[in-house]
Amino acid sequence: MKKGMLFMTGILLAIPLMAWGAEDAPTVASNAEAIKEVQTHADYVWTLVAAALVFFMQPGFALVECGFTRAKNAANILMKNLMDFSMGSIFYWAIGFGLMFGVSQTGWFGTSGFFLSDFSPGEDPWVLAFWMFQVVFAATAATIVSGAMAERTKFIGYLIYSAAICGFIYPIFGSWAWGGLYHGSGWLEKLGFIDFAGSTVVHSIGGWTGLAGAIVLGPRIGKFSKEGKVKPIPGHSIPLAALGVFILWFGWFGFNPGSTTAASKDIAMIFTNTNLAAVAGAIFAMITAWIKFKKPDVGMSLNGALAGLVAITSPCATVTPLSSVIIGAVAGIVVVLSVLFFDRIKVDDPVGAISVHGTCGAWGTLAAGVFNIGGTSAKIIGVQILGICAAFIWAFGVSFILFKLIDKTVGLRVSPEEEREGLDFGEHGANAYPDFQVISR
Repeated sequence: MKKGMLFMTGILLAIPLMAWGAEDAPTVASNAEAIKEVQTHADYVWTLVAAALVFFMQPGFALVECGFTRAKNAANILMKNLMDFSMGSIFYWAIGFGLMFGVSQTGWFGTSGFFLSDFSPGEDPWVLAFWMFQVVFAATAATIVSGAMAERTKFIGYLIYSAAICGFIYPIFGSWAWGGLYHGSGWLEKLGFIDFAGSTVVHSIGGWTGLAGAIVLGPRIGKFSKEGKVKPIPGHSIPLAALGVFILWFGWFGFNPGSTTAASKDIAMIFTNTNLAAVAGAIFAMITAWIKFKKPDVGMSLNGALAGLVAITSPCATVTPLSSVIIGAVAGIVVVLSVLFFDRIKVDDPVGAISVHGTCGAWGTLAAGVFNIGGTSAKIIGVQILGICAAFIWAFGVSFILFKLIDKTVGLRVSPEEEREGLDFGEHGANAYPDFQVISR
């Protein structure tokens, strides 16, 4: 009975093919071509959706920075985050993308593709999708710096270094590690450097640049007593900061899985690893703060989630879920200790950006070698350490010189009077909360 049914099914399937005629019957080659075209379209869609998710991290950064700082500087912080993406996009389009992904003869920087000259109408527009995904990464690196230098930076000085980061500082290191993703060929990637989505390329570059800026600026008025003791300057809205962290967490599901730039099954593990590291970071930062301060500190716990996300960004595609939990947990501990360390050496970082992005970015990059799913070795770990050190030397060194030049020319820090009054009014003639009233008690 079953054989008869199979025979009849075969006859029924054969009839349409016979009616088509041999010349009209679909071929294996045409089917393969159609499948390839569908995959290509899916890759475009996924890459651009991921780019949109990473762009959505911009309001996340704005809310985190705004919430962790004082109300009198809220409009200034929002303006800086707006200009990060606006200035960054223009300078990355004009210069940065070419330096990062242009043809490279030396492995140090690209020499083609400026002003998106690799694209011509009528040609394959992949370079546009790829550029869109990369420009949101560049803006992320610039935005990190904003938090470390908040509440005392001149707006004109900020515009200058925002352009420099996206046009030069970030792209040069990016070409060393990622240039081969397009037309380039960086010296670090040739050595086997692992940084899948940018713990070092994006986050540490931003963190170390922020460190240079914070040192040149000096601490905010009232941050340290005459005896050198740390005096807390609370932010004005933990709810805003918490919302920002959740938005960033959501955006990271584009940041890490989107770095495949392909609609593939690989993104499932990357999604899972990303989330596990974040929750482990939040839990262990809470525990560490609870031990240190006798209370489960909200701000430290929020930064712990971000620390876990930063740390897993490099190894998200090359470690197991168990390793992701370990990496995130260590990041949660490290971020609390790092914040306390920078306070102790009198580096004023209002939002903990240096610790979250610089320190935990370095840890995540090292972890990519230690927990590598394909096995590890002294050579692999050595290359990771080399990349971490190269990033610090490049970003901190060049940024320190840049900030000194800005300070000596247009000026980097506002006057003490403007700082006390708030940058909203002094820099922008604005007030983020005009209906708020201060009630003396």
